[in-house]
Amino acid sequence: METTRLSSKGQVIIPKSVRDARGWEPGTELIVEDHPEGVLLRSHRVFAPTRFEEVAGCLKRKGRPRTLQEMDKAIEAEARLRWKKFEAQ
Repeated sequence: METTRLSSKGQVIIPKSVRDARGWEPGTELIVEDHPEGVLLRSHRVFAPTRFEEVAGCLKRKGRPRTLQEMDKAIEAEARLRWKKFEAQ
């Protein structure tokens, strides 16, 4: 754990290891949230929030659309595969 100090101008230096881990470059916009346990810093989203209706169909796909049941089955199959790999470790 690293420590830092609050300057007389209210500035805080975020340790380089944290900036590097988060990919924060100079000029990165951060959201500051006050929480009961302390302060939370998050990088500001690059893209504006969107609704499903705004982006539905933006990816090209050949063939008929998948049903919810087909998607659930594929998700379950992948989860089982990953669980088997995990157990083998």
